[in-house]
Amino acid sequence: MWQNTPMQSEPQAFDPQDFLKTVPHKPGVYRMLDKNAGILYVGKAKDLKNRLSSYFRGTLTNSRIYAMVKQICGVEIAITTTEAEALLLESNLIKQHSPHYNIRLKDGKGYPYIYISTKQEYPRIQFYRGSRKEAGQYFGPYPSAGALSQTLNLMKKLFKARQCEDSYFANRSRPCLEYQIKRCSAPCVGLISKEEYAQSIRHVIQFLQGRTQEAIEELVQKMEAAAMTLNFEKAAEHRDLIESLRHISQQQYVSGSSGNVDVVAIHCDSGIASVQVFTVRNGNNLGNRNFFPSLPDNALGNAEVLAAFLAQYYLNHDVPGEILVAELPDDVAVLADMLTLKQGRKVVIRQPQRGERSKWVEMAQRNAEQALQMQLLSKAGMQQRLTDLQQVLQLPAPPARMECFDISHTMGEATVASCVVFDLNGALKSDYRRYNINGITGGDDYAAMHQALTRRFRRVTEQDGKRPDILFIDGGKGQVAQALAVLDELQVTGVEVVGVAKGEGRKPGLETLIVERGTGRLALPEHSKALHLIQQIRDEAHRFAITGHRARRQKARTQSPLEQIAGLGPKRRQVLLQQFGGLRAIERASVDELVKVPGISPDLARKIYDCFNGDGN
Repeated sequence: MWQNTPMQSEPQAFDPQDFLKTVPHKPGVYRMLDKNAGILYVGKAKDLKNRLSSYFRGTLTNSRIYAMVKQICGVEIAITTTEAEALLLESNLIKQHSPHYNIRLKDGKGYPYIYISTKQEYPRIQFYRGSRKEAGQYFGPYPSAGALSQTLNLMKKLFKARQCEDSYFANRSRPCLEYQIKRCSAPCVGLISKEEYAQSIRHVIQFLQGRTQEAIEELVQKMEAAAMTLNFEKAAEHRDLIESLRHISQQQYVSGSSGNVDVVAIHCDSGIASVQVFTVRNGNNLGNRNFFPSLPDNALGNAEVLAAFLAQYYLNHDVPGEILVAELPDDVAVLADMLTLKQGRKVVIRQPQRGERSKWVEMAQRNAEQALQMQLLSKAGMQQRLTDLQQVLQLPAPPARMECFDISHTMGEATVASCVVFDLNGALKSDYRRYNINGITGGDDYAAMHQALTRRFRRVTEQDGKRPDILFIDGGKGQVAQALAVLDELQVTGVEVVGVAKGEGRKPGLETLIVERGTGRLALPEHSKALHLIQQIRDEAHRFAITGHRARRQKARTQSPLEQIAGLGPKRRQVLLQQFGGLRAIERASVDELVKVPGISPDLARKIYDCFNGDGN
C-alpha cells in the first residue's frame, strides 16, 4: 500500500523536488521518515501533492515544522478513496507509532463496563474491561473504575444481586457476610428462588438502561399485591426500594436528555492541553474523565488539538450518535465522516449555543479549566521538589529519571521485586516493571534485591537501555550494598544510589537516607519537599510490589491459604470460617477483629493478617 522514496544515508541526499514529481493529486496519508527510517510525523491530506509541497517551500515560519523538515530523509504515502478514510488511517498510525511531531493521546486502558452474563442460572453483576465477545449484556462505558464501583455498590444496596466470583459462589454452604449486611440475597444457598432472582436482574437491567420508571411501576404493583395478601414485610421492602430508585433517578439523570451523547471541552495553557469528556448513556450521566494529550508545539490552537484528540480517542471507544463540543475542531465535517465510517452509523459533532446542552458544555469547559489549573500547580510543585532534591543530594542538575526498587513477600513465599519510575512530570507508569524472584532462599531480601537489579541493569549494558539519574532502594545499608555491587559488576556509571531506611515504627517523616555509596546518612526535616518526593516514590514502589506479590501468591496456591499458616489447625480454621462467614471476610479482617475469635492469639492473628495482606515487607 505504501509508496516509498529511497532512504539515503545522509539527510541532504533526499531531493524533495524529485519526490514531489511522483506524488498524485489524491487524498491519502503520508509518513515523514528520518535517517534511521523512524517515523517523524504522520499526516493526512485531501490533496497529497499540494499538502506535501507546502513542507518544502522556503517560506516556513513554524519552528516545529522547520525543525522536522530538516530531519526528513524519506517520505512514504498511502492513497485512499476519501479524506475520511485518510483521517481514519492517520489516527491508527499515530496510535501505533506515536511520532514525535504529532499530538499524541496517552490512554493505556479502555473504559470499564458493567457486565451481566446470560449463561448462569443466577447471573453475576461484575466489573469488566476488555473486548466484549462473551455472551451477555454490557452497560457503559464508565469514565473511570471509581465511577463504575460506585454503581456496583449501589446495585448491591438496591437489588441484592450477587457480584462474587463464580468459583466462590459455587462452593458456598452457608451465606457470607454480604447476606448478613443485606447486600446480597444469597442465591448460592437457595435463599431466593430463581424466578425472584431473575426479577431482580431484570430490575437491574431496567435501571442501567435508564428505564427506571418501568422498574418503579412494576415494584408498585408488587407492593400492592403483597399488601393485599397481608405480607406487610415484603410490601415494606418494595416500598423502600421504590423510594431509593426515585431518589437516585432524580440525582443521576441529565434533565431532558435522551440517547447517547459525549460532551467534550478543551482548554490549553502553558504548553499543556486539558480535555474533559463527559459520558451520557441512555440519558444517564455516567461521569467524566480528563486527558492531557502530549503536544509537540506550544503554538497549537484548541481546534487543532481537539481534532487530533477526537480522532485518536474514538479509535478505541464507542462513538455515540452525538458529540457536543465547546468549540468546533478543525475539519469537523471530515472528522464526522470518519467517525461515521468507523461506527457504521451517522455521527454528528455540534457546538450548542443555547438550552440544556449548552449548559453541559459549559460544565465540561469549567472542569477542563480546573483540571488544567491543578495540573499546572502539580507540575510546578514537582519542579520545586526536584530542585530541592538536587540541592539535598548535591547533584549538578535536577534528576530527569528516578527509579525505586522494593521487595515484597509473605514469609519468603512468592517473592516479587518492583521497579517504579518517575520523571520530570511524575510517575511514568509505562516504564514500571515487576520481577518474579526465583532460585533464592525464601526471605533473603538481599539476594532478591541483587537478582532484580541485575536483571534491570543488564538491559542497560546489553540493550543500551535507559539509566536513571537516581536509584532509590527501599532498605538500609545492606540493600544499598547490593545495588552498588550490581552497578560495579555491570560497570554502570553515573547513577546515584540512595537507600531509604524506615524510621522507628515505620512512621512517615522519620526516614533516614543512605548516601555517599553507603557511607553517609542523611535525615531530612518532615517539611522537606525533597523528602515528600522520596516518600511518594518509595510508597508507590511498595504498593506496586505488594500488588504483584499478592497476584503471584494467589495464582500459585492450590489449597486454602489458611492451611499454610503455622499454628492454625483444622479446628481453628473451622472456627474462623464460621465467625467470618467465608475466606473473603477473613482476608478483609484487621488484626483486632481476628483476635476476637476464640483460640486466636495476637501472634497468630498477625500471621493470618500478614498472610493475606503481605504487610510484613
